Amino acid sequence: MSLETNIKALSSLKIFAELDPDALRLIAFASETLTLSAGDVLFREGDESDGGYVIISGTIRIDSMNSTIESGTILGPGALVGEMALLISYLYSVTAIARENSILLKIPRALFLRVLQELPANAQKLQHVLGTEIASFMKALAKTRNVLLGEE
Repeated sequence: MSLETNIKALSSLKIFAELDPDALRLIAFASETLTLSAGDVLFREGDESDGGYVIISGTIRIDSMNSTIESGTILGPGALVGEMALLISYLYSVTAIARENSILLKIPRALFLRVLQELPANAQKLQHVLGTEIASFMKALAKTRNVLLGEE
């Protein structure tokens, strides 16, 4: 897998789209390429997170009994698995299993945080992206609340 392929995959994701080319290049260069066979477990529900995974090729099935993500969800190329794990440590609430031979780009949390620390303008851009996402989520949550309470 080439550096340019990794950069293109990263830049297509909302969380990375606004980052400077230098930041994308550093993340793409320093990330680890994982090759999974069909049936391989990427991580299990209850495992401690340590980074995010960008699916380059193949598909990953998400299974869970206790998550807001529907069990059986299939994620394919261009998807980011474990987005929160780029920023914080937590226990995975799902199990991720390769449905077919798959290639993923693992972005360790330490790498992502180092890039934000060394290139602070990118941290500000990320703060804006995440702030917009949170505002959108809160708006949708308020609308759902109003529907459930019969106020809409």
